[in-house]
Amino acid sequence: MADQPPSAPSKLATRPQRPVSEALLNDKWDHAISSFLIRSSLGLSFGIVFSVLLFKRRAWPAWVGLGFGAGRAWEEADGTYNILAVSLEEVERRIVTTSRPLGNAPVGRDGLRLVRS
Repeated sequence: MADQPPSAPSKLATRPQRPVSEALLNDKWDHAISSFLIRSSLGLSFGIVFSVLLFKRRAWPAWVGLGFGAGRAWEEADGTYNILAVSLEEVERRIVTTSRPLGNAPVGRDGLRLVRS
């Protein structure tokens, strides 16, 4: 018995895989929360430094710095969650600016312009 190596577990416990969309959403939330904490603390620290150096230890520069940091993190998170809306607006803008003018194109009975390529 002492000559036999210890037996390895036959099968490791496997966790069920999450859907890809849920994993992406979790990653976005993790990034948003960490960005919020980092940017808010940086804004707060800059506010404290300015409060000590320039504003005779008033409290409002620290709060303003905290607000700027939190607002910047909010905008970044909003941009990552609304990337589809931004990209659709960009596509519409490009279509409008690059489409050729119809000018004197004839109009059909239904009121739509007739365009022949």
